[in-house]
Amino acid sequence: MKAKIGLTDEARREVGQILNLLLADEYVLCVTTRDYHWNVSGPGSQVFSLQFEGQSEQVSGWIYTIAERVRAMGVGVRGNWADVTKAARFSADPGSGLLARHMRAQLLSLHEALIVRLRSDSAACLDRYQDADTANFLSGLRYQHETTAWVLRPACLAQPKKRLRS
Repeated sequence: MKAKIGLTDEARREVGQILNLLLADEYVLCVTTRDYHWNVSGPGSQVFSLQFEGQSEQVSGWIYTIAERVRAMGVGVRGNWADVTKAARFSADPGSGLLARHMRAQLLSLHEALIVRLRSDSAACLDRYQDADTANFLSGLRYQHETTAWVLRPACLAQPKKRLRS
């Protein structure tokens, strides 16, 4: 049965497409964050592992809410792994062998790319498709990414301390 939610069929399809692309991008972020959780090593690795684990669980929750929003639109959720990986607009380096500093920088880059994308998608939902509810949903999700980026950014800007010679 078709969703009768006050949007045209075209608007529902287009907003559903926006959300399904976002879902693919969030999957990349989630899997990358989980990969980094599993592969971080070296000094401070336990702290970074816990941070990455918490962040991947947070992103997993976002994925769930995005999928719910897609379903509310009356559009199918793209959950097939092959479809998701083809649709994703972002990628990151695999975690094996990366320094924790590089992992944090990669995650920051993904969050920032999603922030830009969410800002654009939110505006499109509001202006082009007259879907204020999805625009607000995307703005809220953008705020979550901005908060996570804010947490990651200082660690990425910090320079490694040089050891003093004795």
